[in-house]
Amino acid sequence: MNTILRPAAVGALVCLILVSASLVVSAAGLASEPRRSETAVVASIYDGDTLSLRDGRRVRLLQIDTPELGSGECYSRAARTALTGLAPIGKPVVLELDPALDRTDRYGRILRYVKRNGVNVNVELVRRGAAAPYFYRSDKGRYATSLMRAAQRAKASKLGLWKACPSTVLSPERAISTGRSGPPTLTPPPTGKCDPNYAGGCVPLYPPDLDCADIRALGIAPVRVVGSDPHRLDGDDDGIGCE
Repeated sequence: MNTILRPAAVGALVCLILVSASLVVSAAGLASEPRRSETAVVASIYDGDTLSLRDGRRVRLLQIDTPELGSGECYSRAARTALTGLAPIGKPVVLELDPALDRTDRYGRILRYVKRNGVNVNVELVRRGAAAPYFYRSDKGRYATSLMRAAQRAKASKLGLWKACPSTVLSPERAISTGRSGPPTLTPPPTGKCDPNYAGGCVPLYPPDLDCADIRALGIAPVRVVGSDPHRLDGDDDGIGCE
């Protein structure tokens, strides 16, 4: 038997179909959208503004910049130490994206604000003078004002790199340039005084902390990491330091 629908019933059915289709499209859109924030565990610290997660992803901290590690730039090792203290290896952190900014960079790193125990690590690094604001392509995210205020106060108080690297200019439209730390004055350690955590060259015992600029000055880079890597020369955890 054929059923004839009245106009009102037809209209209701059409509305129901349209609403269902809209819900399906919305659900698909939400599934494709990355979560605004998520929790992950820190696996390693590459430098002052980059870390790796246990799931293999690498995170570039949004809207800040620190001196390049291994280049001999002033305050590069101290910046990494600061990030390690704020986002310790093996500890969970909250990663927050900024809808107004890129989500990944050209190197495949995810771009996020990193938070731990309620502290915005990006802002805190700037507040301590371990980093400077960096608004790539002049794009400003949700914490841009806080970052600039923190940088101005740190510079005025001569904190961190602002004291150690006095020629540094606060210019958030460009990557930070702190100048050189000065030529390494290391000499190869005497036989038997090599750090057993490394092979392929006689790396001096820890402490003091050395970076790749120091290792290259000794003419022994790259080196193999066979232990705990106390100098933190293997930023990408591939077993080779200072490639």
